[in-house]
Amino acid sequence: MKKEGKDEKVKAQGNQSSVKLLKVFEHLILKREPQRLLDIARDLGMNSSTALRFLTTLVNEGYVDQNEETLKYFPTYKICALASNVNNYVDMRTIARPYMEQLAKIFGESVCMAVEENMRSVYIEVIRESNQSLMMVQSVGNAVPMHCTGNGKVMLLNYSEEDLDKLIRVEGLARYTENTLTSKWQLMEELKKIRERGFAYDQEERELGARCVAFPIYNYTGKVVAGLSVTGPKNRLTDELIAPRLDDFRRISMEISKKLGYNAFNY
Repeated sequence: MKKEGKDEKVKAQGNQSSVKLLKVFEHLILKREPQRLLDIARDLGMNSSTALRFLTTLVNEGYVDQNEETLKYFPTYKICALASNVNNYVDMRTIARPYMEQLAKIFGESVCMAVEENMRSVYIEVIRESNQSLMMVQSVGNAVPMHCTGNGKVMLLNYSEEDLDKLIRVEGLARYTENTLTSKWQLMEELKKIRERGFAYDQEERELGARCVAFPIYNYTGKVVAGLSVTGPKNRLTDELIAPRLDDFRRISMEISKKLGYNAFNY
């Protein structure tokens, strides 16, 4: 029994050391500029000898380097190489689906996730809320214009003015309803509003009677990689229904983004 207790104590100490080493590494990455040993120790509440031990391990493993002149430490590109490998097999649909199911229950409407492909919004996952007799949803694989859909508009946040010019030249800004944005000026004003409030609406812009609210999904680079939307008939998806649920929607979209490596404090 004494040996088991001793083993558990050693294991706990090892776990604490691992966490502290990761804290040192994260600190260097988030600081975005080389750091002195004393500054690292102070910021993390460690003594210098402990911080130096962790830094030495990270240097030996190739994750951190030290400038010979300033003696400051900085992360290497090794973590980028590893991150690119992770990105190759991360399935955004698998990550997002349980959160989308939560969102469908919160709103009582269907939830869609879309990505950009060839300047169009392509649906990659759809959760249909079965409690409603009338559902406004897309099917997985459907490609729709970006300028008149909630998911499309949040993905246009990635676009520069030159990118918008190309979209207009290649895809055009076709009118589907009297609410469709059909000019570059209208679209730029709309994107400005979306940046300010953090989410987009589709106010019957592609289909009369249909309304949508969408939040952006970010990845580890800070880029919008998908849109997440709740869609329903305008008589159900009202401002009164949406407003008290926006915080939950924002939280869920951010949780998915964090799963993809996004850190809001970096951007």
